[in-house]
This record gives sequence, structure tokens and C-alpha cells, in this order.
Amino acid sequence: MEKSYTLKNYASAFISIFFLAFSLNAQSDFVEYNGKVIDGRTNKSLEAASLNVNGTNISTISNSEGKFTLKVPKNYSDSKVKISLLGYNTYVIPLSQLTNGNTVKLYAAVTELSAVSISTYKDAKSLIKKVFNDNNDNFKNESVYMTAFYRETIKRRNRNVSLTEAVVNILKEPNSSKSHDAIQLGKARKSTDYKRLDTVSVKLQGGPFSTIYLDIMKYPEYIFNEENINFYQFSFDAPSTLNNRNVYVVNFLPTNKDLKVNYVGKLFIDVETLALVSANYALDLSDVNRTKNLLVRKKPSDIEVYPLEAVYKVDYKAKDGQWYYSYSNLSLSFKVNKKRELFNKVYTLSSEMAVTDWEVNTEAKRIKNKDRLRPTVIITDAISGFSDPDFWGEYNLIEPDKSIESAINKIRKGIEKQEQRENAKTINGRP
Repeated sequence: MEKSYTLKNYASAFISIFFLAFSLNAQSDFVEYNGKVIDGRTNKSLEAASLNVNGTNISTISNSEGKFTLKVPKNYSDSKVKISLLGYNTYVIPLSQLTNGNTVKLYAAVTELSAVSISTYKDAKSLIKKVFNDNNDNFKNESVYMTAFYRETIKRRNRNVSLTEAVVNILKEPNSSKSHDAIQLGKARKSTDYKRLDTVSVKLQGGPFSTIYLDIMKYPEYIFNEENINFYQFSFDAPSTLNNRNVYVVNFLPTNKDLKVNYVGKLFIDVETLALVSANYALDLSDVNRTKNLLVRKKPSDIEVYPLEAVYKVDYKAKDGQWYYSYSNLSLSFKVNKKRELFNKVYTLSSEMAVTDWEVNTEAKRIKNKDRLRPTVIITDAISGFSDPDFWGEYNLIEPDKSIESAINKIRKGIEKQEQRENAKTINGRP
């Protein structure tokens, strides 16, 4: 019988340690565009660049190698696509010119904010408090129905041992609502190589919720609340730019080491609307003795867990004067020490979710209780199958990087070999 032990990080990602003993109807009436986004000066690949089709909510992002795939219905083939990234000038190009294999160059923006603009706030903390207090002014007070792509990977050292991908529907409740967001699993696939997991296996508990709860404008309690925000020091950094708009950059770090959980990071705030544009932050793991087992809720008595890294990111997009959740990711690295074992084990668990289309929920769509994922779900246990290279059809996804692409190819080859063996058995007259 399997025994499970659950770990939790305080930005809503859950990890379980184990001892090992509604499909959507895809259509083909779309055009697929592929390319790469790079820095125009350094030729460095640009990760998480956003690509939006003008006049629609269709979007995708570039992967860690700058690569992207964008699928657009044919009736929008005359449209333009806007490519943007924090700190860079926005680039707009007709879809007709975005031929496959295009390399798109973005150039760093020069941002100048006058002293008067910054001195509007006596200090950075007063700005941050206003951002959270004015939350409902900048985010639409209606529910939104979203389609999103979710990917979850687990590595032991540098080797992929588990890969899960899914298209999900999200009923995103307004920030003013006390109702939590609902998620419905759509098309999904997975692969887990238990041989590489050796004697310990890790699973992410929460699946897409691990990323949706990083929406700190909807769930501020996971990082700042009215009480602990006073235990942080905020300071202005050099300003930045997004979509040709000026952005405040505010650094934060803890001043009270007695807090159970401390974060360090940056907040990016639109100068005009004072809406949060992006947040990049991490758990403060500088005190090894203090942070030992920090991510642990329950564990075997002979195991110690040392977090090595816990990094989080969330992005928002604006449309018609309102801001919406757009993308988030987390990366957790930790070392597992087991008594009487000579070598420790290092795991890296990553998950990310990108909204690829959305609409204001004017038709009052609901997700039935029986179809809702639970925040405690282990997504790898909820799905199966990983074969067809055209599996995603018209759905937009985050282009896999080389390591994930390699893992996918190995999975496909393994499936092909298995099918060949089964066919050989049938030919030989064996069941």
C-alpha cells in the first residue's frame, strides 16, 4: 500500500512525496505561425514575450528559448499581431508577414520618469498600498471565461521524469468576489518515467491551481495582507516600459525575520492606471537552518527536505482600460535527504499556465461541480495518454523547450515500439 506525505509552499504549490512499492472538439480551420523572439541588440532569446492577435483575445507566449507557436483562425488572417515584453518596445507585424521560422527582434526601451512623477508618492510603500487598495478599480468586476494552456514538469537533477500538459477552462471570478476561481480539465496528456524516480517520487498537488493562486491581485493573502505588508521594505528601482507605457518598478524585501515566510522580489506597476503589470518574487531561503522543511506539511520521520529555490511570476494584460490575469509560473527546487542513504536527491518541479483566449462571461457560463478540478488534485493521476503529435489541434500552447521536446520524442518512440511489439504478437497469432 502506498503511503503519501504532503508538502506545501506558502505560494499555494503542494508537493507530495511517495515511497514507490471532457475532451474539446478541435477544428482544423486555422493557420499556425512559428518563430522566435530575440533581443535585437544581443540576439539573446527572450522568454515570456507575449503575442496577441489584434482585435481578439487570442494569444500565446514564447518559451525559455524564445520560440513560439501561434494558431489563428483563418478569418483573422488579415489581422496584425502585437509582440510585447516588459522592458522592450512593442513590435506590431501583420500575420501575413509572420512566416514560419521568423525571427522577431525586440529592442530594449529607454524609460525616463521625472522626479515629479515618482515624488507623487512619499515612498514606495504608499504606492504599493494604493495598488492593492484600488484593486477593484483596475480589474473588471465581472467573471471571465478563459481558455488556458498548462504545463507541469518534474526533473530529477537535470533529467525529465514527469511531463504533464493540459488545456483547461477557467471561470475567473472578479477580484471583488469571495468566490474562488473554478477550473475544468479539457484536453490533456502525461508521461511519467518511474524508473528514473528511483525510491522517491514527487507530484505536484493542485495542478493548475498552483499557478492560478499566484494571481496576487485576486489572492493577495498568499504574499501580502493588511498585517504583514508592514513587515516589508519597499524601494523604487529604475522604471521600465510595457506596451509603450511607463512602468514603476518597486523592490521589496522583509524587515522582520520573525515572519514564518519571507519573500523578496519586484513589483511592476503601470504609471497611468496604478495596476499591477507583473510580479517576480521568491522565498527567502538564506537561512538554511530556518528554512529546512519549510515546504513540508507532512513527511516521513527519516526524511529532511531542504528547499534550494522557490521562484514565482505572474503577468497581467490590459484591454479596454481593464486588466486581466494572463500568465504565471513557479519553479521549486529541493533536496531530499533520507537517513542511512549516502546520496541525497535533488528535484525541480515547474509549472506554468498561459491564458490563450478569453471572453467576459456575459452568458453566465458555469462549470458544474462534478466537472470542477479540486485544489488538491494531482493532475498526473487525473489523466493518461501521450502519443499523437497533432494532439493539440487548434489550441494554442507554450512551445516546448529542447529538454521537453526531447522528452516528448522519447515518449512517442516508446509508444511506437510498444505498438510494433503488439502488432508482432498479433501477426504471430499470440493474443
